[in-house]
Amino acid sequence: MGKFFIPSEKLPKHVAIIMDGNGRWAKKRGLPRIEGHRLGMRKIREIVEICQDEGIKVLTLYAFSQQNWNRPKNEVEFLMRRFEEYLDREEKNLNKNNICLRVIGRRDGLPENLVKKIEKVVSSTQKNRSFFLNLAINYGGQEEIIDGVRKVAYLIQKGEISPEKIDIEFFKKLLYIPDLPYPDLLIRTGGEFRVSNFLLWYIAYTEFWITDVLWPDFDREHLRQALEDFARRERRFGSIKEE
Repeated sequence: MGKFFIPSEKLPKHVAIIMDGNGRWAKKRGLPRIEGHRLGMRKIREIVEICQDEGIKVLTLYAFSQQNWNRPKNEVEFLMRRFEEYLDREEKNLNKNNICLRVIGRRDGLPENLVKKIEKVVSSTQKNRSFFLNLAINYGGQEEIIDGVRKVAYLIQKGEISPEKIDIEFFKKLLYIPDLPYPDLLIRTGGEFRVSNFLLWYIAYTEFWITDVLWPDFDREHLRQALEDFARRERRFGSIKEE
């Protein structure tokens, strides 16, 4: 059976992925959880390349949540090191392929060396415009909204705005990436049916696609399945289908 042709207007411009299942992937093979995370990090470049091939322009990956700090200390420390290594390894490749890297989430709480690496790579890739890769590290959707509310309160306190001026577009400009487009498609690997505090402000009309495939096994064929399913959907954004 041939590949389903997806017209460009039917492609999602922004895909978000909850990369779930690294630990379970390792457990199924009798390996330490960190081995699943190791392979999961390697998977990022592959999926970025596939998204570029498919014509997607923006990819946001949920790499480490605010709640993930509750995991075993050795696992958290391993992930922090892997993030540093990823940034070191990928900086040249990102620039070579005209990819702009942005990192969303709170910087406080992250290791100082990792924060410096984030700032370095974000700065060196900021003018790239072929593709936008957003990594959510130490991120929480509720926390992002709270941080935005604090900015609003501060502006009101200073007398720079009045409450009547606050609307959806105004508030969006106070979030971590003001120009981040709303995700068209949210993919969750690992089979869980929840959003896990990811991009809560942005997903009001996002289409969901959930697969039992664990993140280290997620590949081009699985992404194509998600894109083809998305292309067949009718997005109404609260309206009704015309008769």
